[in-house]
Amino acid sequence: MIEHLKTFTAGAWRDASGPRYATEYPADGSTVATLHAATADDVNQAVQAAEVARQRPAWANLKPHERATLLHRMAAGIRARDEELAQLQRLDNGKPIKETRALVASAAGTFQFFAAACETLEDRITPSRGDFITMSVHEPLGVVGAITPWNSPIASEAQKLAPALAAGCAVVFKPAEITPRMAIELARIAQQAGVPDGIISVLPGKGSVVGDALVRHPLVKRIAFTGGTAVGMGIARIGAEKLMPTSLELGGKSPTIVCADADLEHAVAGVLYGIFSSSGESCIAGSRAFVHVSVYNEFKSRLLAGVGNLRVGDPASEHTQMGPLVSMSHRASIERYVQIGLDEGGKLLAGGARPAGSMFDKGSYYLPTVIEGLPNRARMCQEEIFGPVLALLPWSDEADLIAQCNDNVYGLAAGIWTRDYKTVWRLGRALQTGTVWVNTYKMFSSSTPFGGVKMSGTGREKGRLGILEYTTQKSYYWGMNESPLAWSST
Repeated sequence: MIEHLKTFTAGAWRDASGPRYATEYPADGSTVATLHAATADDVNQAVQAAEVARQRPAWANLKPHERATLLHRMAAGIRARDEELAQLQRLDNGKPIKETRALVASAAGTFQFFAAACETLEDRITPSRGDFITMSVHEPLGVVGAITPWNSPIASEAQKLAPALAAGCAVVFKPAEITPRMAIELARIAQQAGVPDGIISVLPGKGSVVGDALVRHPLVKRIAFTGGTAVGMGIARIGAEKLMPTSLELGGKSPTIVCADADLEHAVAGVLYGIFSSSGESCIAGSRAFVHVSVYNEFKSRLLAGVGNLRVGDPASEHTQMGPLVSMSHRASIERYVQIGLDEGGKLLAGGARPAGSMFDKGSYYLPTVIEGLPNRARMCQEEIFGPVLALLPWSDEADLIAQCNDNVYGLAAGIWTRDYKTVWRLGRALQTGTVWVNTYKMFSSSTPFGGVKMSGTGREKGRLGILEYTTQKSYYWGMNESPLAWSST
């Protein structure tokens, strides 16, 4: 049965006012749900309602520990429905069920973490430099817009919603058009947890309509965006015109460095996970593997053996490691990039095709792909593919290695595989990136800030101080002088 989804707007479950559309299961192209897209009028209604709701005593007067209680209830609400949510996430974007379970668990952990951070975060009395006490406090920015991608919806949405609620803001969500379900379910869980109506709205639809109206709305005081670099740059321009803060988590072309002394068993497993988990549909995918010439051939042999053992198949199966790509059009984009790499002189070592078999005919599947023989300046090594495609590059000189790793517009993440701590420090400090993984890859913690440099974005999410991204700072000067200010005396 195809479900019709209602959206949560301004405290009411209803159809948005735009055209009806359908979401599809990437594994077989079947329709999963129908819903109505939001319009600019829906955005205005949601933002206006959020502005009113955030100022009502039921929200504005909550003390930090009371907001923390709501966040704990949301974490509990997610965990109470963890398997159901994981299955819905699988249907939304085709990720393997084991991965969607991990994403649901991550979302619950994010709410739990920010509940603790909210309750314990302190303002401060600053050192006095006169006959007064000085202090600094943080207050909620107001209504914020959260725009999230299709690749890991529930985790991305939790990373924005939890700190915004902890700060006392109201949130208007614009989830990816093709994966609206997780934002809708989070709104339902929030309502059941006791978050007042109007504090959260969910507006699925086209970014050019809903996202644009949300970013431009004069009552929206901040935008938290995860997605493509070109869209992020447009948001930054509008934000500059409004003098509105933004956090932009954008694209990546992350290098992974395998040193001569690396534990190759660990390095191969990490590189495989870094690029082929999530079918490569990840901003931090380790899509460029720089391998020292002394271990290049052995590493390549082990890597290709590992690629051959990866299980591509039904996302519902407990054994599947790689499911389908999110859509047929996205697969076509990846196929074009692979062909560009081959035309540029690359040698195909693995994959480069759709898997054979009737079970794959209706889904947007693509095999894990490895290409060698390309220079770092090749398009396939410079542009984000967002799919299961790895460029394998040898290196011998460390200075040249660092230059190649940094010779890219992106700077989101990097991996280093070595046994030497001095090498880690030297390389890690030289790499222009927001995150460095050492002898591991694609590990995350709610307590550790995440974000990029260069064209990978600005601002940080997660971390205890992530709440402050949703606040404005106010200073107090509290006069303690016994006599009136001398200036006015005669």
